[in-house]
Amino acid sequence: MKNLVVFASGSGSNFQSIIDAVSDGKLNARITGLIANKYHIGAITKAEAHDIPVRVLSDIDFDRYSDYETVLLTQLTSWNADLIILAGYLRKIPESVITEFEGKILNIHPSLLPKYGGKGFYGLNVHKAVIEAGDAESGCTIHIVSEEYDKGPILAQQKVSVLPNDTPEDLAARVLEQEHALYPKIIANYINTLTN
Repeated sequence: MKNLVVFASGSGSNFQSIIDAVSDGKLNARITGLIANKYHIGAITKAEAHDIPVRVLSDIDFDRYSDYETVLLTQLTSWNADLIILAGYLRKIPESVITEFEGKILNIHPSLLPKYGGKGFYGLNVHKAVIEAGDAESGCTIHIVSEEYDKGPILAQQKVSVLPNDTPEDLAARVLEQEHALYPKIIANYINTLTN
């Protein structure tokens, strides 16, 4: 059984979908910890409700970036991480972590990459850009993390129609619904490829 460490920066709704998939037996893994980069977020509350250990590594806690990297790698080792799952984590993953866990870090992004990826494209910024561009469809993408933002190999995408009167919030809600369905399924498939 693989050990997952989830990284989150917000409400943790994708994190909850992963917790539920593990609980329901749809995802043959255990969540050994949550890394957060902010205090007092919904993801932490969800972790505590399910007795999942939490480590907050905030920018304000470190004088040097190298100290953050060292603490993060040490924590991942102590939680025996096999796979890192980014679930709305809004901080760039250090290159040392990407190297150490090459091919073992997954991310979900709220657009059909390569469109609307990269720095600054997160949350409602993505959905606003999609609507402003007049795109007929959007969706979500699950990919392997590489050293460039949102550029790693794509594992899966799910399309969502953009409706004529959509606000960024409307579109975000429909895309998020698809994220919750798709992410646990793709994590499970990816674990199978690692195991076989």
